[in-house]
Amino acid sequence: MHQHHHGDALGWTLDPLLTVPLALALLIFAVGWSRLSKRASTPVRPTLFLCGWLVLALSLTSPLHEAGERSFTMHMVEHELIMLVATLLLAASGAGAILAWGLPRPLRHTLAGSWKSPLQKLWRRLTEPVTATVIQGAVMWVWHAPPLFDRALDSFGWHVAQHACFFLSSLLFWWAMLHPRGRASGYGVSAACLFATSLIGGALGALMSLSSSPWYADYAAMGMTGIGLDPVDDQRLAGLIMWIPGGAFHGIAAMVLFYKWLRYSEGGARALSAN
Repeated sequence: MHQHHHGDALGWTLDPLLTVPLALALLIFAVGWSRLSKRASTPVRPTLFLCGWLVLALSLTSPLHEAGERSFTMHMVEHELIMLVATLLLAASGAGAILAWGLPRPLRHTLAGSWKSPLQKLWRRLTEPVTATVIQGAVMWVWHAPPLFDRALDSFGWHVAQHACFFLSSLLFWWAMLHPRGRASGYGVSAACLFATSLIGGALGALMSLSSSPWYADYAAMGMTGIGLDPVDDQRLAGLIMWIPGGAFHGIAAMVLFYKWLRYSEGGARALSAN
């Protein structure tokens, strides 16, 4: 962990490992948006993608990131913003075609050629709802194990790897939830997976919040964390954030998709009875 005194002002984290990929993604999107807007008969709507990108960029580079090095609660807020808000907005934007059009033409043609079939097969496997749920749940639990989490706190490179795993696994998860194959049954499966995820994340948060000792060495070494709590209470608050708001977020999303499933099922039943 980078050593910060509690009185030090919180700064921005502008390391190229973070800023270059973020800027490159925004540039590719802007180029693709420009190209596709001239060709598409339907308007290209960038709002969801740009909002998701902004939440992601601010989570990783704003003073919140440094605050997370002084307080596990602030670290948890950062993770929840990445995994619940940013990736949900990015997945909901359906910006894959725009990003593809933003790539240089040779690369776009290569991906559309011999690489297309294996990439599509891999994507379909990874975005099966149950598979995506298992991947995200495993990533969440493994990275919160003390040995790996402590390593992420002690090394900026490992910290970037941790956030990359959280980002990619939750992006796959939300894509799988929001874009099911076979809408009538697909939304029902998505709702079940979201409910399961609320239990998976809630169980981890509950373990943190009910623990009588801090899990992570760097936070344990602090006499007082950056938000004025001792390490045990700071961890309990962080666990509560994952357990209650995090679980509620997934639970509400599950109810929304369950409602969609009911609507599609009723529509299908009406169509059958009409025939």
